[in-house]
Amino acid sequence: MISKHGRSKPHKAWHTSAWKWLVPGIGIKRWLVLLFFGVTFLALGVAYLLVNFYREQAMPPVFYYITLQFIPRLARGALFGLLGIGAFVVALIQLNRSLLAPFMRPGSEPVVETVYRHRQRERGPKVVAIGGGTGLSTLLRGLRMYTSNITAIVTVADDGGSSGRLRRELGVLPPGDFRNCIAALADSESLTTQLFQYRFTEGKGLDGHSFGNLFIAAMAAVTGSFESALVESSRVLAVRGRILPSTLQNVTLMADLRQEVEGRVNRVAGESRITESGGYIERVCLEPGDVRAYPEAIRAILEADMIILGPGSLYTSIMPNLLVRDIAQATRASRATKIYVCNVATQHGETDYYSTADHVTALERHVGAGLVDAVLANDRMDVDFSAAPSGVGGMVEPSHPEGLRLVTADLIDVEHPWRHDSRKLAQAVMDLYAQSGGRAGIN
Repeated sequence: MISKHGRSKPHKAWHTSAWKWLVPGIGIKRWLVLLFFGVTFLALGVAYLLVNFYREQAMPPVFYYITLQFIPRLARGALFGLLGIGAFVVALIQLNRSLLAPFMRPGSEPVVETVYRHRQRERGPKVVAIGGGTGLSTLLRGLRMYTSNITAIVTVADDGGSSGRLRRELGVLPPGDFRNCIAALADSESLTTQLFQYRFTEGKGLDGHSFGNLFIAAMAAVTGSFESALVESSRVLAVRGRILPSTLQNVTLMADLRQEVEGRVNRVAGESRITESGGYIERVCLEPGDVRAYPEAIRAILEADMIILGPGSLYTSIMPNLLVRDIAQATRASRATKIYVCNVATQHGETDYYSTADHVTALERHVGAGLVDAVLANDRMDVDFSAAPSGVGGMVEPSHPEGLRLVTADLIDVEHPWRHDSRKLAQAVMDLYAQSGGRAGIN
């Protein structure tokens, strides 16, 4: 079981910035060795020429002192060698600073740290995260510190807010969840990310829209397809990984809601109306029911080392992806480590009074058993929910799902205890992956 603190031991002392240039796999040492031999051969060639010139020509007496001939030859060699190494190191450092100065931002980490982390992330596991909403973006924000091989598969059932308006007016897939994922995986300036997430609060037609949603919608019109718009938008923000839709078809999420008083079941159409209509969710489905999965999403799932479902709204963020039949089938067939990340808190109108086991039961009722290998849940319960938003219920009790491994850890965000902390969550996920036989990423 993962430690409640969810922390691994710190790196050894030799992982300081200076020594990281020598870490295996960073791609620097081979070129330093080649540079060393190049300089050595050049020095030998110059030395042969100088020795020949010195022996053939009559030199003034002062050269006796300039060439330090009053010092034993071995000591002379060591002295000149040390002076050469010192000059070489100083020149290399200053040359790097001069060449990289235009690309370095004030307060940014040293170049070796950037190179080291980049190489480590490149060798990280292939992770597929399936979901939507703020839960998925929270997970991605933490995972990007461990691996660059991330694929987020996002629901296209959102029909509320800015996304719903653009979907109805322009006929594009809802961009909101995609925008959040792009921002979470972005490796660019924080100001650019803030711009992408900026939401207009006034202006006829603009009020309520976010800049990123409009940008993706415009990019879809320019490039001719929504998937190309995601690629180009990701390129603008230097995203680590890929963001893919679960399907390119226009779908509507339907829910059968049982009314507590009357006992009758009503069918509600539209993701945004489900939690507002009252009653308990008995079942959700997509309309049309037999939609095709996006092929790249299937390929990513089958090639993954780890597949993560959630966190996120069970019925309106996670389930719409799995109701795309090929997504569920590919997930079940994949040989990856498969983890369900349970929400920290219940959600009014969706998972009231649900425990961890209830979440898994709902998943299996909709898409069958055998979808995941383990469940990751929060076990820190001594938190204050008094400032929680209106849609948040209580803590999810970490009860053991039948037939599955339950792993618990402290996963909450201290400032917003009804949410996951992205760093804690990513650390717990990577620890669980390492325990399953995989290789964890960097810390």
